[in-house]
Amino acid sequence: MFEPVPTKQPHIVLNASDQPMIEGTRIKVRELVLNHLAYGWSPEELAWQHPSLTLAQVYAALAYYYDHKEQLDREIQEGLELFDRLRRENQESPIRQKLRALGRL
Repeated sequence: MFEPVPTKQPHIVLNASDQPMIEGTRIKVRELVLNHLAYGWSPEELAWQHPSLTLAQVYAALAYYYDHKEQLDREIQEGLELFDRLRRENQESPIRQKLRALGRL
């Protein structure tokens, strides 16, 4: 079993894929950051939306993000581009075609 790797930032560890995670949880820093950026949620709102996290964990995740902003922003952008590409490629999947033929799309 993989043991998470501590980082210089308290509460933040790297998983087996070198993705920063909030220690003791399954929440990636990137997930919290996306909520922060997309909804404009404050650290307090993020903690309220994620009741398993402490405010200290939320601040640590945001601090990690701002310390590694360029890298994480690039990873977020790559993920969005992958999502868009996969959505375009699968617009006419067999299931969508069947649903369209049934008038359900």
